[in-house]
Amino acid sequence: MESFQGVAGKRHQMLYTEPKEKSAEWLRAALAEMARHDAAFHPVTYTVFYEHVAGMNARLSDALLHFCETEGRLSDATVQRLYREHIAGVDDKTMDRISRDFQQVMAGMAETVRRTGDRAGAFGAQLHGLTTALQAEGSPVLQQHVEQALRHSQDMQHSAAALQAQVDASEREIERLRADLQRAREEVFLDSLTRVLNRKGLDHQLDRLLHQSKVPNVSHGLVMLDIDHFKHINDQHGHLVGDQVLAAMGEMLRLTVTDPGYVVARYGGEEFAILLPHATLERTAQLAERVRNQTKAMKLRKRNAPDVVLSITVSAGAALWRGQESANDWLGRADAALYQSKQGGRDRVSLAA
Repeated sequence: MESFQGVAGKRHQMLYTEPKEKSAEWLRAALAEMARHDAAFHPVTYTVFYEHVAGMNARLSDALLHFCETEGRLSDATVQRLYREHIAGVDDKTMDRISRDFQQVMAGMAETVRRTGDRAGAFGAQLHGLTTALQAEGSPVLQQHVEQALRHSQDMQHSAAALQAQVDASEREIERLRADLQRAREEVFLDSLTRVLNRKGLDHQLDRLLHQSKVPNVSHGLVMLDIDHFKHINDQHGHLVGDQVLAAMGEMLRLTVTDPGYVVARYGGEEFAILLPHATLERTAQLAERVRNQTKAMKLRKRNAPDVVLSITVSAGAALWRGQESANDWLGRADAALYQSKQGGRDRVSLAA
């Protein structure tokens, strides 16, 4: 059975299929609706009103209209609630696209405001020149009408300047929200203890790599690592020391695996993985050996007993990707090679068949 998040992600992938002309129409309608409320102009607010005006989310529309009747002008908190309860679960690609579309609309609005302000300024200058000429000609009635038009032009210029400032502020807020979204996405894929990718992050990287690997004769390397006798460390020294070992392992891997494009992840428990795009089996085995030696050289002192020094080792399995092989099969072969290292006495690297 699929997870709720998976179903919601697919739901939105199917919904946002409208042509550009129709989506532009809904963009304008959504912006007009947003302007009537107090909620800030950011992608979440836009998503709520976009789905409402497009008529693609009946439950959302019912709830939104209910809040309009009870609150009048919708606040940020209400819009966030509508998003969480009726939209949340949208996939990252869709959210990115919505954010980019909204930025384009805001950029277009900003350009329109700038042009309006420039035209108002030019028109005001012409009226000012005409007023001066009329003063010389001595036509007080016509001069009065022109001066009134000049004042309206100046008011329009001031309004355009104020709107420009508001648009600029909204653009800055959108940039901040995009940065927050990126940080949140990174945190979702990060293991908090070791500060390397978690299992979900590794799966994401594997999917991307194998999806892009359409060119024949391209090789990728994978290393699976497991800390030897980790259960004994936990049993003898406690889970806090076990966490200390895992954190130190993560730091060592981050400092050792520095090649551009290479990925380090905590696969689960005391097991780690290293993904090496466009690497040969020889290069993969060399990196596995370097990590094994770096681990063996580590000397860890217990935080509450600095005189106690811990030495750790790792067993590793390395596998080269076979073209058209699934991620699970590839991981399975690397894990089988890791098991060979365990069976062979630990603290060694084995190559997958």
